[in-house]
Amino acid sequence: SDVVEIETWCQSEGRIGTRRDWILKDATTGELIGRATGFIPKANLMWYGCSKWVMMNQDTRRLQKVSDDVREEHLIFCPREPRLAFPEKNNRSLKKIIKLEDPAQYSRLGLTPRRADLDMNHHVNYVTYIGWVLESMPQEIIDTHELQSITLDYRRECLQDDVVDSLTSPEPIDGTETVSEYNGTAREDADCPKFLHLLRVSCDGQEINRGRTEWRKKPAR
Repeated sequence: SDVVEIETWCQSEGRIGTRRDWILKDATTGELIGRATGFIPKANLMWYGCSKWVMMNQDTRRLQKVSDDVREEHLIFCPREPRLAFPEKNNRSLKKIIKLEDPAQYSRLGLTPRRADLDMNHHVNYVTYIGWVLESMPQEIIDTHELQSITLDYRRECLQDDVVDSLTSPEPIDGTETVSEYNGTAREDADCPKFLHLLRVSCDGQEINRGRTEWRKKPAR
């Protein structure tokens, strides 16, 4: 029964596209619920959302510069001064997501898009990728923790006939090169575990999406 207020705005992001930011608040109390924004090449949520908007040539499948006519039509509604939903420096979403290599500790293989997962161009909707990422999370984390943040780096389009593998492993602790097995008592950040994710095409291993998630303990009831 909560009423949510959503504020969103668009602004220029180079010659090839625009970015859109969001702020979500409780309409009654004004309490901040979430923020969303888009960076190159990553997307950033708290709940976060992908918001780098680009034009693509449907014939060549290549990105295309936004024309001056399009800019003049919609950028008049943009803030005159740059405004960011995440103004903080050293935001974790800016940290490069390393590629998760085999063997991953957790996996969910053979995921296939449903008709409801597709947009008007027969691409898998980005929201579906979030669900696929969570499919390979260890159940013990799902049972005891809740998702605090997710950062997604989209690498290629996913189409209706693609079969997808979801891979997950704990993120290496800073200063180490390997992904260690999750151990709830051994890690300093056991109450806030972090994981790396990879979505790939099953048949040839092409990357679809890289991800990073952070989790927090569920509040006691």
